[in-house]
Amino acid sequence: ITTANDISNIPPALFDRLEIIEISGYTQREKEEIAKRYLIKKEMENNGLCKDDLNISDPVIEKIIKSYTREAGVRSLERNIAKICRRAVKEILEGKEKVNVSMRNYEKYLGKERFFEDQRLKEDKIGIANGLAWTQVGGTILTIEVNAMDGKGANLFTGSLGDVMKESAQAAISYLRKNSKDLGIDKDFYKNKDIHVHVPEGATPKDGPSAGITMTTAIASALTGKKVRSDLAMTGEVTITGEVLPIGGLKEKALAAYAYDIKNVIIPKENEKDIEDIDKEVREKINFIKVSKVSEVLKEALL
Repeated sequence: ITTANDISNIPPALFDRLEIIEISGYTQREKEEIAKRYLIKKEMENNGLCKDDLNISDPVIEKIIKSYTREAGVRSLERNIAKICRRAVKEILEGKEKVNVSMRNYEKYLGKERFFEDQRLKEDKIGIANGLAWTQVGGTILTIEVNAMDGKGANLFTGSLGDVMKESAQAAISYLRKNSKDLGIDKDFYKNKDIHVHVPEGATPKDGPSAGITMTTAIASALTGKKVRSDLAMTGEVTITGEVLPIGGLKEKALAAYAYDIKNVIIPKENEKDIEDIDKEVREKINFIKVSKVSEVLKEALL
């Protein structure tokens, strides 16, 4: 029995001999309960601490999950709790009776925060859309930014985008050229506008066949001047004829939307069957908008 974060890296000859069981990541609340019921007790025992030696407040556990870890499981969460325990041991050996870790002093034990809690689009803006992506450590928000500037029709893609994502952007531009009249876009935009597509955190390579409708939405917004809804995220691939294709990793992406408090998620119509695989707690908080055409996406996303 073994585990893996990304099955695509398993050699085909070995993969063919394995029975694969896919397990979705934990929700925020599940991680908090695992920490409080098991991990804190385990690490206190491992470091020789008694029950009355250390207290970690609930808000600190939440802060660790949001700002110090990016994972589907709880390994990094456990490592951070162990770090607190080791530093608590030092203080107790120096004469302190009890260590209380709260929101006022957590950085003393954990160091500076590693991640921003909220990377999503927080207000309706032109040319910026919230996408949902699957990574080796679970789902995440992928904000896509687009500028449309006077120029000679050049297309620029930055942010360490892979070939698949670049092709998705090209397909999006082809769709918008074909349907420019219906969308209220200058039909000659491909001649007199330079389009720059950027995905922040450029040091992190990004690729995969699920950012098509997000790119289409961001580009359409930049060209029409219409704002994109900030309370909405999306996932789905696009064809040059405007079809929305199904994607994988919907459970993990839904968990990401839930963690970032996004209430509306656009998904391909063909992924409707996958909603039942999502935890009930997450399902009940998210409004899944099923689409099969790019025109439906733009109708929902653009203001």
